[in-house]
Amino acid sequence: MTLLIQYTLIFASVLILVALGGCFAEHSGVINLGLEGVMVMGALGGALTMKAMAGAPAALIVLVVLLTAALSGLIYTILLGVACINFKADQTLVGTAMNILSTAAATVIVKAVNMAENPDNVSSTVQYMESKRAFIVRMGRFEFNWFMLVAFVALVISFILLYKTRFGLRLMACGENPQAADSVGINVYVMRWSGVLISGFLGGIGGIVYITAGVSEWKFETGVAGFGFLALAVMIFGQWKPINIGLAALLFGLFRALSNVYSGFDWLAALNIPGTIYNMMPYLISLLVLAFTSRNSRAPKAEGIPYDKGSR
Repeated sequence: MTLLIQYTLIFASVLILVALGGCFAEHSGVINLGLEGVMVMGALGGALTMKAMAGAPAALIVLVVLLTAALSGLIYTILLGVACINFKADQTLVGTAMNILSTAAATVIVKAVNMAENPDNVSSTVQYMESKRAFIVRMGRFEFNWFMLVAFVALVISFILLYKTRFGLRLMACGENPQAADSVGINVYVMRWSGVLISGFLGGIGGIVYITAGVSEWKFETGVAGFGFLALAVMIFGQWKPINIGLAALLFGLFRALSNVYSGFDWLAALNIPGTIYNMMPYLISLLVLAFTSRNSRAPKAEGIPYDKGSR
């Protein structure tokens, strides 16, 4: 049971961070379907940093890795901002292209780094076990991960930022009615860029959290197994509200955690259900949840619509 709680919290942390990123982008009026790719690039920056900082003080590793992963994700979302905000490109197509590009680019970069260190090593794997220990604090049988605290803090800050500050209210106004927001002096382009960059910042951290959840190395050819899209489902189920997103992430995280620990429960093992079924459960649940709740979903009205200052 301890292991189930542990995995639930770490997977929920991933979903909270990435879903909050999508939430900020969509509240500004931009759909970030490239969150999967943002996670990969954040994971790449964080993993290479963890590899390079092996042996450094734990606190320094935690801070630098988080910053590197966040900046990697933020920089990658500049592609989305330039294409969709400045050039008014189709947001769905740009996000899809970003997802395809990220895995290929990350694989090439990792192979190049490995070959530079050892010409015979053409692997796309990054090992970071020694540095990973800096994020873990043992509390008896439970392993507390600093990423869990990061996700909780991000959840609280997001709630305050969206509902208790002028910035948040302006951001949401741009996602609901950008023409009306512009008429009262709000710079819609600045607000949309802010939402996109925040989504990259949070999505990048979500990427490094995902690849370090229970493993000591990562093969970038595998990407992040659809977790970016799962985070979008969490965001929709949570109705674009931070607190609801946190609760939805715990539910989805529980089903994802079952695939890691089901063999440790005698009553589950006795069912003789193949492990692949447990791996599929979060995605099946997301389909069912969205099928029954999407009719009542209320997305920001102007999301996905390029802003034209001349239109009214």
